[in-house]
Amino acid sequence: MTFQHPALLDWPVTDEDVRPLALWTSAEIAEATGGAASCDFQVSGIEIDSREVREGDLFFALKGENSDGHRFLAGAFGNGAQAAIVDRKIEQPHVLVGDTFEALQALGCAARARAAAHVIGVTGSAGKTGVKEALFAALDRGSRGRAHRSLKSYNNHVGVPLSLARMPSRTKFGVFEMGMNHPGELAELTRLVRPHVAIVTTIAPAHIGFFSGEEEIADAKGEIFEGLEPGGTAIVPADSPHFERLRAKAARHAGRVIGFGLSRTADVRVLDAVPAPGGGTLVTADLGGQRVCYTVAQEGAHWVANSLAVMAAVQAVGGDLGAAGLALAEMEGLAGRGARHTVEAEGGDGSGTALLIDESYNANPASMRATILQLGATPARRRIVVLGAMKELGAQEERYHAGLAEPLIEAGIDRAILVGDEMAALAGALGKRAGDSLAAAIEVDHVESTAKAAECLAEKPIAGGDAVLVKGSNSVGLGALVRALTARER
Repeated sequence: MTFQHPALLDWPVTDEDVRPLALWTSAEIAEATGGAASCDFQVSGIEIDSREVREGDLFFALKGENSDGHRFLAGAFGNGAQAAIVDRKIEQPHVLVGDTFEALQALGCAARARAAAHVIGVTGSAGKTGVKEALFAALDRGSRGRAHRSLKSYNNHVGVPLSLARMPSRTKFGVFEMGMNHPGELAELTRLVRPHVAIVTTIAPAHIGFFSGEEEIADAKGEIFEGLEPGGTAIVPADSPHFERLRAKAARHAGRVIGFGLSRTADVRVLDAVPAPGGGTLVTADLGGQRVCYTVAQEGAHWVANSLAVMAAVQAVGGDLGAAGLALAEMEGLAGRGARHTVEAEGGDGSGTALLIDESYNANPASMRATILQLGATPARRRIVVLGAMKELGAQEERYHAGLAEPLIEAGIDRAILVGDEMAALAGALGKRAGDSLAAAIEVDHVESTAKAAECLAEKPIAGGDAVLVKGSNSVGLGALVRALTARER
């Protein structure tokens, strides 16, 4: 007779055990979208770009102003799609719906409803992608792989429902980034996400061309609180001049409002921050009466502030603060948002390498100033910046660009390559300051394109011991320059 241990016989069955391993079944998709499934199938992922489809994915044939996803069905199935969401019948497995975009939103809502997850929403004028990634790393580590987040910068009217629809039913923590450049956009997105915790990282003049001023930006960012679940938590930047405005907005929707920052009045605040021996910052923080000490691998005072928002959110959802600290200590820079590369470089100090800081994905006056000053604190033989134009700044465009002269001078920048018509204001401001002994040392090149910036760097190459910051709005295309420079990464 075979002996069976009683503990094995009595192993408890939980709701988790009866949930399917597949992301979605055809029956679930049809029910959520109100569509009709052509056959039984299961899918393991969801994609809207046929070029990125992987084996087992569900492909949404979305329609845009200038494109129709139905034209790319052959490519999607060729790449391994299991089925597609379409508004017309096809031969391959599919769910037929009236409108594919509405179907995506419906599937996102169904995913949010079925998952018993703690959900965190993140927005802000800067830092939201970094905070989202840090939160995911912290919660995924603490939950042993049961965290989910929006990928890349999928933070708009398509990206948010797509990210929701990709959330597995077994998810314990969900982290979703939400962006906007017009009033009312966040209000719509946050009602899809329905977060238990909503974070505003910072308020700055990003997309200010669509707003009357920063106060209106703060109001638009504050829309994220409108979707909070009853009794939810709002986390807002206590050091912001718009803190009281944000807190008042949050108080109308949140059960609890937490201010984070360096301010003594902040609920979650820095007690001490010193350079860590291996790089980054060693932070001692007060989390509302609980003192914690951890290392932030990312350089800069803005990342110290970001880490406070992360810790406050982890604490609010009952996550593991120890795992969060380890995740912050190990987190590497994101491509286009602070990634650091060691590239080959001749001459200079003879080290054979130079530091390249990739901030090529986005830029606004606040993030420009923060990263320029951080470069100034970075040990280097020479400090070089390649700065692309900042977009969507409206009538104040010239003033905001010219205003970068001050942090460039303060940071002791040796060379500035300025890209784009908008940067003429900064070139002019630096020219006017040329009589100032502090400004005279800055060598300035103003060029029209990324290709011309590359030519400038070829004429006077990066040398050993140099530190180079590349930053600008994504549309300027400085990512191409970063790819060229990192081709010789060590």
